[in-house]
Amino acid sequence: MNNLTRLKDAHKSFNGFLKSKNRASATILAYGKDIDQLIGFLEDLKKHHIHEVTSDDIQAFLTKLSGKGYTAKSLSRKLNSTRTFYRFLKINEYITDDPSLAVAHPKYELNPPRILSPLEYRSLRDVASSDPRIYAIIEILLQAGIRIGELANLRKQDVGQNSLHIRPYEGHAAREVPLNRRAKEALKKYMEVRSETADDHLFVTKTGKPFLVRNIRDAVERYFRKAGIENAKINDLRHTFVSHHLKGGVSIVFLSKILGHKRLSSTERYLQYVKDNKVGNSTTLAEL
Repeated sequence: MNNLTRLKDAHKSFNGFLKSKNRASATILAYGKDIDQLIGFLEDLKKHHIHEVTSDDIQAFLTKLSGKGYTAKSLSRKLNSTRTFYRFLKINEYITDDPSLAVAHPKYELNPPRILSPLEYRSLRDVASSDPRIYAIIEILLQAGIRIGELANLRKQDVGQNSLHIRPYEGHAAREVPLNRRAKEALKKYMEVRSETADDHLFVTKTGKPFLVRNIRDAVERYFRKAGIENAKINDLRHTFVSHHLKGGVSIVFLSKILGHKRLSSTERYLQYVKDNKVGNSTTLAEL
């Protein structure tokens, strides 16, 4: 490997690296599109090799996208993809200096998380009560606070008597998550109607194949609409889980471990959105 390596060849090696790390296909696709877009811009500048790229080139790429109407949040994501790509190049000795580090992230404000009210999540339960599979999915997301990708990745053997084993997902480590009474009851009712000949994934389609993330998202958000819950997304079930337990006095360190956050700050950001904060030292998760 040397600095005469072509950008397209380095990108191919980067994709292979991501696959070897078992990154989710959606993540690989997102990185791929971002880096393809960057390389296309660089080639328009007649730059085809990795040693030719400067921080000014990367900044010019972002400036061009901004002129096309890309939001600051989208530009920040493009820069994250670029930095991940260049970190790979440096670790593997394609380059000695990383030009992406000299480019600053555009500033933008994060939208506050959408936290469902008790009336909203009870209405959601009501409209989904006739569908054991979706009802169980809603309860797991709401009561255990796991990510949608982690839910789609669950296998039957991951369901313990009082906990779920969450498999490694997109760089997040495996962990055990407690199951409360409501979640266990929902899972039991679902398992009673689940096909015995299905794939070993916990949640499957009517034909017994794995229930994919995009289909889970579409199904749950369809029930949001049926319940008349506006501006809600499936990730808001996780947000609601966090808010409920922070207000209930659950230790933020304990909660961070349950959520699978790599950094405590990821959990702490919810504190500004929790009214009458009662965060304490409890390690007991309550039902919603």
